[in-house]
Amino acid sequence: MSADEDPARQHAAAQDPADRAQDGERVAERAHLLPEELAAGSADPTAQAEQILAESDRRTDEPEQTQRESVQADESSLDEA
Repeated sequence: MSADEDPARQHAAAQDPADRAQDGERVAERAHLLPEELAAGSADPTAQAEQILAESDRRTDEPEQTQRESVQADESSLDEA
């Protein structure tokens, strides 16, 4: 994936400095790995946190689109949307 396609970088580029500072705090907090993540290991917890939060933000900002794209989405709920 190129840097232009990276959702975390796209999200950060679209924000003002105050939002980026808040995101930095969120990333630092999320970079503290969960027990199951510690067991699996992580080469870069900060990059992992950035990606997880970017994907979470996208699901929050675009719920219909991400539900359509999800392989885990309940297809019966897509018909209702």
